Amino acid sequence: MAIEEKETARDSLTEVKITDELLLTRHQHELILEAAGEGIYVLDQFGMTTYMNPTAAQLLGWSLEELIGKPNHSMVHHTKTDGSHYPKQECPIYAAFKDGAVHHVDDEVFWRKDGSSFPVDYTSTPIIEDKQLVGAVVVFKDITERREAEQALEKAHAEVESMKERLEYENVYLQEEIRSQHNFKEIIGQSKNILNTLKQIEMVAPTYASVLVTGESGTGKELLARAIHERSDRSDRPMIRVNCAAIPQELFESEFFGHVKGAFTGALKDRAGRFELADGGTIFLDEVGEIPLELQSKLLRVLQEGECQRVGEERPRQIDVRVIAATNKDLKAASETQEFREDLYYRLNVFPLEVAPLRDRKEDIPLLASYFIELISGKLNRPQPKLTQGNIQQLQAYDWPGNIRELQNLIERAIILSMDGSLQFQLPGGNQASNSDLFIAPASGTSDNETNYYTEAERHNRDRDNILAALNHADWKISGTGGAAELLEIKPTTLASRMKTHGIAKR
Repeated sequence: MAIEEKETARDSLTEVKITDELLLTRHQHELILEAAGEGIYVLDQFGMTTYMNPTAAQLLGWSLEELIGKPNHSMVHHTKTDGSHYPKQECPIYAAFKDGAVHHVDDEVFWRKDGSSFPVDYTSTPIIEDKQLVGAVVVFKDITERREAEQALEKAHAEVESMKERLEYENVYLQEEIRSQHNFKEIIGQSKNILNTLKQIEMVAPTYASVLVTGESGTGKELLARAIHERSDRSDRPMIRVNCAAIPQELFESEFFGHVKGAFTGALKDRAGRFELADGGTIFLDEVGEIPLELQSKLLRVLQEGECQRVGEERPRQIDVRVIAATNKDLKAASETQEFREDLYYRLNVFPLEVAPLRDRKEDIPLLASYFIELISGKLNRPQPKLTQGNIQQLQAYDWPGNIRELQNLIERAIILSMDGSLQFQLPGGNQASNSDLFIAPASGTSDNETNYYTEAERHNRDRDNILAALNHADWKISGTGGAAELLEIKPTTLASRMKTHGIAKR
């Protein structure tokens, strides 16, 4: 009997020891759970909260007393990222003790007691006892900082991609600009008209005002636009040029404002429009009168609201663009006949700038001709021919319907044809000059490349033209007061002899 009592006592001591060890282990586990940085709570098979560590309570804003023994789904709300709620039967947390699988979610939010929310990363793990699902343990953590870092990274990546895209488009555009030849590097001239134009450029360039440059074709309207841009505080950004007359009507909106991939047939990728490329800089709308009437309202909205919208995209983009427009049309008259929107005309015509045709600034021809001779000779790798006084008189006697562009083309042709270092200009329809112009308006203007001699052929032509100019001015009266001989300060007999020499017959 004593032996049995001893064994019983030993067994009791063993059970007490095991119980104490279990209690110690449980206590240690509870300490670990309470010290964990993640939120942890346990649900039974009915969804009741049976345990929650302090971190979970703190993150959710509830006290342990408010949650223990309560239905978890009705108190700890969680939703999808779009804010939509889960039905209880679809909740991933509850699914763990229904299908016995571990459910990990990292794209949802938990809601606190005060109604605020935070993004979470959580895992719901089933609890199995005697091969039965009896509940689930949920471990979650607040990933607000991670989400913010990811969003910041995504934003930075988007900005880099946007900048990369913009730089690619700008590079393509600038390469096109490099390939296209500008008429000249700087405004050349010393006439009253050109000096007045330069004064107006100096006044308007530092402002943000829209400028409408008007004038005939070939007068250098783009050159004035570049001068305005280069003297503005936007000169560190490119001036984006749009030739409105060269854009197919169906592509105007895409060219101006850009498009997104799939917006229309052929839109294989996103593309920035010219207004986006000009953001922070200047856009030059050449031949603005060619913009279709239906698109003019959208252009007006861009100018008024400072935003544009890509074709196929819903959100507008804020832009800061200065507009310089140019035209050889009378937009005022076009607005009166409703061929051009009147409100757009006034929006563009804040500061009008008119470019004088070359025939109204003939005193600039020697400087322009000298410049073109030097420029074109260098490009063609040809010896630079001399510009004589006779050349200048011939150029100044012509009316230049094609203006500076025609002058440049004429000089290029003359340089190509020059064989002995002399220039022979083939003006359309002959000299096109009236003899009185030659007599009354002698050559003017000087340059480093200009010479004051005549070739024999030039001298002969000059003398003949000079006699004809005097005869026309005197209404073909040869002698007497007001006669051609008196104008030329020679004897009538000398004039008659020279007329015979040059083959000039009396009327």
